[in-house]
Amino acid sequence: MTLPIERARSRKPITWLTILGILLLPAAVGGILVAALQNPTERLDSMTAAIVNLDDPVEIDGQLTPLGRQLASGLVEGSDDLDSNLTWVISNEDDAAEGLADGSYQAVITIPEDFSAAATSAGQAISDGGGDAEQATIKVTTPDDGLVADDLITSQIANVAASSMGTLLSEATTENILVGFTTIGDQIGDAADGAVKLASGARDAATGAAAIPDGATQLASGAAELGTGASSLASGLDILASKTRDAAGGASTLGQGLTDGAAALQADGLVAAPVYGAANGSAAAAGQVVTGATDVSAQLRQLIADCDTAATPDFCTQLGAAGADADTLTATATGASGAAAGTVFALTKFDETATAQLASQFRQAGAGATTLADGLRQLASDGLDQSAAGARALSTGADQLSSGATELATGATELSTGLDTLATGTGDLAGGLRTASDSLPSFSDSESTSLASVIADPVASKGADGTTIFGPTAIPLLAAVVLWFGALASFLVMRAHTARTLTSRRSSAGLALRAFAPAAAIGAAQGLLVSLIVQIVASYDAGTWWAFAGIAVLAGIVFAAVNQALVAVFGGIGRWISALVGVLAIATGLISTVPGWLADIGAALPTAPAFTGLIAANGGAAAGLIVWGVLSLVATTLAVTLRRTTSTKAALATA
Repeated sequence: MTLPIERARSRKPITWLTILGILLLPAAVGGILVAALQNPTERLDSMTAAIVNLDDPVEIDGQLTPLGRQLASGLVEGSDDLDSNLTWVISNEDDAAEGLADGSYQAVITIPEDFSAAATSAGQAISDGGGDAEQATIKVTTPDDGLVADDLITSQIANVAASSMGTLLSEATTENILVGFTTIGDQIGDAADGAVKLASGARDAATGAAAIPDGATQLASGAAELGTGASSLASGLDILASKTRDAAGGASTLGQGLTDGAAALQADGLVAAPVYGAANGSAAAAGQVVTGATDVSAQLRQLIADCDTAATPDFCTQLGAAGADADTLTATATGASGAAAGTVFALTKFDETATAQLASQFRQAGAGATTLADGLRQLASDGLDQSAAGARALSTGADQLSSGATELATGATELSTGLDTLATGTGDLAGGLRTASDSLPSFSDSESTSLASVIADPVASKGADGTTIFGPTAIPLLAAVVLWFGALASFLVMRAHTARTLTSRRSSAGLALRAFAPAAAIGAAQGLLVSLIVQIVASYDAGTWWAFAGIAVLAGIVFAAVNQALVAVFGGIGRWISALVGVLAIATGLISTVPGWLADIGAALPTAPAFTGLIAANGGAAAGLIVWGVLSLVATTLAVTLRRTTSTKAALATA
């Protein structure tokens, strides 16, 4: 079934199939592009990448640290924030090279041998207090015949993994530094407390040292007096030693005399010879007296016996009395003779016993006196002389002590001043350390962890999805472009104005609108179809979709008017200009780094308000589209008007 619509550059009629093809073209193009580019991260498992881990683990504080293995594990496990990941294969260099060559792998991630060493070099340098830090790197290799976005996706995943590993290491290093700050602050605080105690002790020491000079002066005075006394003691000890030697000489002489006396006593006895002679003479005389008295007594007894008592009674009586007296005298003489003999015997025994004992005692006394003399000499030499020498040394030491005590007094004064200065300086040090301790930050474990995380990654981007190249403006851009090319397709098939423009009785505006009407209907339908496809893919909420659909329908109608005007005014060149406008819309809508002049051209295109309105529907965008539509219809009307004026020659030629 044909339609009363004229085909461009052909007399072949337009059918409903032609209209359906034009209608479905932008929908098909848009659907294919959106389906191919929307959320590519959900289909990352269709890409296979190999991991070649050449890393040599390092030991830190005795613990093995295989960072290359951890990075490979992180790549294989993927992110908790994403539902998809590449299909990773742990491989080796040969297999990875073969896989790239035959297309089995779309990328190869190579972790070098020094990855762990380089990644931990910064923390090790901080721990060791020196050394060079080295940045750890990984190598991403893609085949030369890989698809356009494969490099971007693979590199981005590898960069995110490397960045996450770097952030983890930075957090650990920074957390240790922050904990070190807290430890240093605590230690400085302890040092400040110690400095306060030191200042207090130094102040007490200064007070004590201030008392030393008086005591040292008294010590010097006492030491001087001690030196004088020791000198006098030495002189006295010298005299005593001399007298002791004299006494030793006297004792030696006494000992010799006693020894000699003992010898003489032993030889002569204790009782003198005259005494012995007198005793013996007395004993002999007493014996003679006894003998004489005995004889006289015997004669008297004879006379008494012979005396005639009768004749001479008085005489006999007297004679008897004389006889009795003679007997008494005899008895007395006998007793005296015995006593004299006993005296001689006693003297003899006394002389023998006493002489032996006394001689022995004299000898012992002589030996003792000799020993005493030796002792006195030893006392004088070993005792008194050494004591005198010691007293002199004491005197010298006391003099030196006096001088030293004087110097001690002077030094103690300086010490007191120095300790006072030390106390002041230590107090200042304590204040400075306390200020430093208070100035140093102190963090709890949770604060250190949180702060280290922020320092390691101080700036985060929110809102923009860095995991996909298909951002929120991609759908509006694709929709605007496909609607533009859909309008261009309409006027590749249909005429911008009827071939009977010159002969038609309709007004120029009526002819322009008559040609515009089917293209506008097709454009509106294209906008609605594209909106439905976008809704299937993007799942907008109801309000957003209705706004999107309204702008899309309006854009389809306006783009039909613009393309009609381009073809009506410029003919076939207008279609070329239309294609160029579509390319410019894509170029200026993909990235913001295009040259300024090109961006200005893009902003002036009819696709610009459509793009803006499809991102977020607003009155300004709708007004811009309406202005473009009205201006385009005016331009088409003017072109139709110009086509209705011709020369006679041209009219005859047509006829």
